[in-house]
Amino acid sequence: MAFELSPLPYNYDALDPYIDAQTMQVHHDLHHQAYVNNLNAALEKYPELQSKSPEELIKDLSTLPQDITGAVRNNGGGHVNHTMFWQIMAPNAGGEPTGAIAQAISENFGDFESFKQKFNDAGTKQFGSGWVWLVRTNDGKIEITSSPNQDNPMSGGHFPIMGNDVWEHAYYLKYQNRRAEYLKQWWNVVNWDEVNNRLAMSSR
Repeated sequence: MAFELSPLPYNYDALDPYIDAQTMQVHHDLHHQAYVNNLNAALEKYPELQSKSPEELIKDLSTLPQDITGAVRNNGGGHVNHTMFWQIMAPNAGGEPTGAIAQAISENFGDFESFKQKFNDAGTKQFGSGWVWLVRTNDGKIEITSSPNQDNPMSGGHFPIMGNDVWEHAYYLKYQNRRAEYLKQWWNVVNWDEVNNRLAMSSR
């Protein structure tokens, strides 16, 4: 079956004033939909791959037919990245982390403010389009990384606990070229409950 775009788990304007409704609508309905459409198109002549999840596809890029590797990397990654992105944000969220993620941040980065500074710095310095991530590495460490385009840490054997989209389409209508401001304001919409769910998944 073809992959499908799930609806947002909240209204387009639910993350105002930090992310505006127009940005959410364009980002979800046009950009994310395009990744889904292009992923489906790439797999059309390979029905044996259509039963795999997007996560399975991007974890094993080296096993894919060479003629679709790039398309799956870009569009499968875009689908997986954005599916996570909508879920780790929520209205009436943000604030200090709680639960296991708060402990992990404390143990690995000292305190939440230090963690935010390092995460935002990595996002600001990511050249061009890409993502900034908190991952559990394949050897069990908790680290901040960044990646270009729609590359996902899963392709390198790491688990993305959370990530922020620093493509211009994620923030340009509201923040123009002020990526650092967008990164700062984004913490007001982080859904720590879902981040804790993903932290638990990363250790399985």
